[in-house]
Amino acid sequence: MPVQGPSITCSPQQGTTSTDEAFAASAAILGRTAELAAKYVASLAQRPVGKPVSVVQLAAALEEPLPEQGTPPAAAVEEWLSRAEPGIVASAGPRYFGFVIGGTTAAALAGDWLASAIDQNACLWATSPAAVQTELVVMRWLKELFQLPADWVGALTSGTSNAHLIGLAAARQWVGAQLGFDPARDGLSGFEPVPVVCSTATHVSTTKALATLGLGRSTVRQVPAPGGVIDLGALAATLQTIGGPAIVIANAGEVNTGAFDPLDKIADLCQFHPGGAWLHVDGAFGLCARLCDRLAPLVQGVERADSLASDGHKWLNLPYDCGFVFVRNPEALRSAFSADAAYIAPEPDAGWDPTSHMPELSRRFRGLAAWCAIKAYGRIGYRALVERCVGWADEFGRWVQTTRSLELVAPVSLNIVCFRYIRAGLSTVELNALNRAADAALREDGRVFLSSTVWQEKVALRAAFNNWATGPEDLALLKAAVQSVARNLEICND
Repeated sequence: MPVQGPSITCSPQQGTTSTDEAFAASAAILGRTAELAAKYVASLAQRPVGKPVSVVQLAAALEEPLPEQGTPPAAAVEEWLSRAEPGIVASAGPRYFGFVIGGTTAAALAGDWLASAIDQNACLWATSPAAVQTELVVMRWLKELFQLPADWVGALTSGTSNAHLIGLAAARQWVGAQLGFDPARDGLSGFEPVPVVCSTATHVSTTKALATLGLGRSTVRQVPAPGGVIDLGALAATLQTIGGPAIVIANAGEVNTGAFDPLDKIADLCQFHPGGAWLHVDGAFGLCARLCDRLAPLVQGVERADSLASDGHKWLNLPYDCGFVFVRNPEALRSAFSADAAYIAPEPDAGWDPTSHMPELSRRFRGLAAWCAIKAYGRIGYRALVERCVGWADEFGRWVQTTRSLELVAPVSLNIVCFRYIRAGLSTVELNALNRAADAALREDGRVFLSSTVWQEKVALRAAFNNWATGPEDLALLKAAVQSVARNLEICND
């Protein structure tokens, strides 16, 4: 006879229950969790965005031995929320301006909840026809939304980092094909390094992808990017030193300042490079400029890319995690990730199977949140969201320019305001120390969240406007918090 282990039910202490009773108990637990979630979401407009918490404090709150006996699920959920509260950052709220992080719209959140409830494995048609077909629709919608070529292939990913990995894996396959070998099959050992050219303003997630793919960090040829924009002359000169195929990485929205590389001109250089050049574009958030007529010229030429990586959890305001990648050359993409096994045979009539377009086999049905959000808000809704955020950035940037204790470190080109505190008579080193102190003071204040960076040797603060819910009262609070820190640090240039 088989050995019967302990029963895992919705209420372990009660012993074995019927299936109907178990699912009924699940509904009650989900109802209570929904109440907790709704209460948290409602608090986002008023709660502190986040205050510093030490590792020691949070470890003391959360560490405990492995439980031997279970806790009723609803109690476990409530207990975690109570104990973890000091370490929860209100990054989904309207006053979170750090990094480039969007919120979560109601439709996207509802879709994400439903995706967890139905628990589909978006791996193959056989594992979930609904998930695969939905993601096909979402990818078509995204191409239409951003006016991208209809014949591009791609995948929904965990974010831009994984999208870079996928796009650059396809680029690696293309380079190998030009040189007569298959990197996915043969590896890179024994072959010349694949030439990769990018600017000094390239995001670290691309270099992580290059390292993971065996293309290497140290072999990348970086060219200057004054003001965050790649030097076209330096790029052209570097390409002239490469006799064969190359990979070129360009930015559609540099993370510190929001600056854009001239994609059309870079595409020209790639097109006419004698050995051929694959153009990969990082459009993590800047791709959304494509939605607005007055901003679209910033990203003109993205449709000429060979691969494009972007995020859904930034300006599309989808919940973590969601990104997407598109590739012009379907064979290069499939050759990077195709896998032959009798137990994962794709459905011939499906037209697309996720497993041949990305590293994962089993994967979350993240396309449902995207489908619900795009269906709910449409092109017009997303255009309005982008225009609103860019308007807040413009207004805040103008305010910085007219405030004597502040200065812009870079022009405001999209949704990011990069600025610093200034005080007459201080050296660069002293100003950097002042701005580190200001950064810490803003975190301690807790009303808003900004992130810091170093731009052209200057410590600076960044305010990125991406959240669907940010309104005039939030901008007013941001200004008030920045001014309060100036007063507290006695930064006065009157």
